[in-house]
Amino acid sequence: MSDTAILILAGAILVAALVVALARRREDGAALLAGRLDALAAAQEKQADRLALLSEHQAERLAAQEQALSDRLAQATATMTDTLIAQQKTMNEAIAAQNERLAQQERAIADRIAAQNEALNAILSGQTERVTRTLEEQAKRAAETAAAIQERLAVLDAARANIEGLGQQVGSLAAILSNKQSRGAFGEVQLKQIVEDRLPPDAYAFQHVFATRARADCLIRLPYPPGPVAVDSKFPLESWLAERDAADEASRAAAARRFAADVRKHVEDVGSKYIIPGETADGALLFVPSEAIYADLHARFAQVVEEAARRRVYVVSPTTLWAVLGTMRALLQDVRMRAEARRIQEEVRKLMAELQRFDERVSDLRKHFDKAGDAIRAIETTRERITRAGERIAAVELGETPEALPKP
Repeated sequence: MSDTAILILAGAILVAALVVALARRREDGAALLAGRLDALAAAQEKQADRLALLSEHQAERLAAQEQALSDRLAQATATMTDTLIAQQKTMNEAIAAQNERLAQQERAIADRIAAQNEALNAILSGQTERVTRTLEEQAKRAAETAAAIQERLAVLDAARANIEGLGQQVGSLAAILSNKQSRGAFGEVQLKQIVEDRLPPDAYAFQHVFATRARADCLIRLPYPPGPVAVDSKFPLESWLAERDAADEASRAAAARRFAADVRKHVEDVGSKYIIPGETADGALLFVPSEAIYADLHARFAQVVEEAARRRVYVVSPTTLWAVLGTMRALLQDVRMRAEARRIQEEVRKLMAELQRFDERVSDLRKHFDKAGDAIRAIETTRERITRAGERIAAVELGETPEALPKP
C-alpha cells in the first residue's frame, strides 16, 4: 500500500470520528458540519487527483529502478558463478595434488615400515638364534658334565673296589712320604692333577702369593660369596710314620700324640696364613694326598678334625677333594649361566624398548594419517558447501517487484 493511500485512509477515519463526535455532542450543528464536510470532500477529491498523478510518476521511476537492479543482480550473479567455478576448479586441482602427495607419503611410509619390520625381524631372528645356540651349548655342556660325572662315579666305584689294594701300596707310599721334599712334591703334583681335571683354567692358580706375602699351593677363584679358597698340600707325616714304625705300645702312643700336635699346629698355620678377610673365603682346605692317612686321621683323631673344622680349615683327601671341586665347578657354571642369563635379559629389555619406540612411532604415524583424513574430509565438506551455494545463486529467480526497495 502506498503512502498516498495510507493518508487517504487515515483522513477518512479521522473524518468519520469527527462526524460521530460532532453528531453526539452537537446535533444542532449538523448543517454547518455538512457544509464543512462537503468542502473537505472537495479538497479530498483534489488531493486524490494529485496523488494519482504522483503515483503514476512514482510507478515509472520504480519500474526503471527495478530494471536497473535486475540488470545489476544478473551481472553480479554471473560474475559470482564464474568466480565460484574457477575457485572450484582450483580447489579440485589442489585436492588432487594433495591426494597425490598423500599417496606418495603413504607409499614412502609403508616402505619405511616394511623396512623397519624386516630389520626388526632380522634382529629378532639373530637374537633367537644366539639364545638358541647358547642354550644348546649349555645343554651340551650339561650333558658332557653329566657324562663326566658318570665316568667319575665309575672311577669312584673302581677306587672303592681297589681300597684294599691301597694297603699293599702303603709301603711304597711310605717310601715316598719319608722324604719331606718328595712328600711335598708328591702332594702338589696330585693336587695339581685333580684341580686341572675338575676346574676350568681360569678358576684356579698355583703358588699364589697373597698381599701378606704368604704363598698358597693352590688358590681356587670362587665368586663372592664365598670367595677364593686356598688349598695347602704340605701335610705333616713324620710322626704318623714314626707311629707306624714304633716297636712298642709306648712309642706308638707318644708318636700318636706328637702326630695330633703336629696336625693342630699345621691347622693353625693354614688358618692364619690362608684365611685373609677381604681377600679369601672364610675357610681353607688342607689336602692329605693319601686315602689311608685320611681315613686313619678321621678314625683315631676325630677331635683334631673337629678342631680344624672349628678353625674353618677342612681336611680333604683326593676323593673328597674331587667331590668338593665338582661342587665348586657346578657353582662356577651356575654363576656363568646367571651372568649369561642377565646378559640375555638385558638384550631382551633393549629389544622390548626398541619395540615400544616402534609402536609409539607407528601410533604417531597413524595420528598423522587420521589428521590428514580429517583435513581431506573438511576440504570436501567446504567444496560441497561452495557447490551448493553456487547452485542456489544460479537458481535465483527475480520477480517483477523486489520485496523491499529503498525509498526514493
